[in-house]
Amino acid sequence: MLHKKITFIGAGNMASSIISGLIKDGYPSDFICASEPSAETTNKLVQQLGINGSQDNNASATWAEVIVLAVKPQIMAVVCQALVDAGVDFSNKLVISIAAGISVNRLQTILGENTAVIRAMPNTPALLQKGMTGLFASAQVNTENKTFAEQLMQAVGEMIWVDKESMIDAVIAASGSAPAYFFLFMEAMHAKATQMGFTDEQAKQLVLQTALGSAQMVEQNPDISLTTLRENVTSKGGSTAEAIKTFNEHGLSETVAKAMQAAADRGAEMESLF
Repeated sequence: MLHKKITFIGAGNMASSIISGLIKDGYPSDFICASEPSAETTNKLVQQLGINGSQDNNASATWAEVIVLAVKPQIMAVVCQALVDAGVDFSNKLVISIAAGISVNRLQTILGENTAVIRAMPNTPALLQKGMTGLFASAQVNTENKTFAEQLMQAVGEMIWVDKESMIDAVIAASGSAPAYFFLFMEAMHAKATQMGFTDEQAKQLVLQTALGSAQMVEQNPDISLTTLRENVTSKGGSTAEAIKTFNEHGLSETVAKAMQAAADRGAEMESLF
């Protein structure tokens, strides 16, 4: 991986996860800086990972070749405008935003219309280096910087590129928000298992191991469709078939589709809020 000087503006969970993944992949710690108002937060990362820490966004951004904007969408405009007002030159920098609801156009309006911007939408399993990220690049991003962004996000999991920025909202629906869908389903299974007589610990073990095993079956059988994997477990007239029949009768597929569309629609709506 090409080593560039990276500053993370914001040092919350997602930023610290990406930094940790980079360090585990052998990225030089002295090429990384985390900058945010809380000295306690940055000092913790400095001590744990050996990176640079700062409370001066302007100096940290000036030093960097790549700036990862890892602040909440509500304060993104204020943070970016402060950098511009301080005279930070973005003309030769790559900017990667991991905030939902902030479009490339919005960032370029503040930072400069020719700024190279990549929008990245990771999900929370990135905390375990098991994340999934969707990426979209503005026209100003060159091949070298696209490759760098790929490798950056692969430090915390897998990634895909999307050709249209609107597809970032679909990434939110299919991946960004999706861990909560699985947690909800597991939560419902756990609740019913305890009602059936299992202890809380037993119920959690049953649900957790089944979820892990099922995901690994998908991963280790890339040439087998999800439909076929499901059919292989579903004997005609058996207990699994009865469960699937009940799901279908209550519109599980339609409910999932509506929920995902709602997530995507909300992602699009957020573009107008910030």
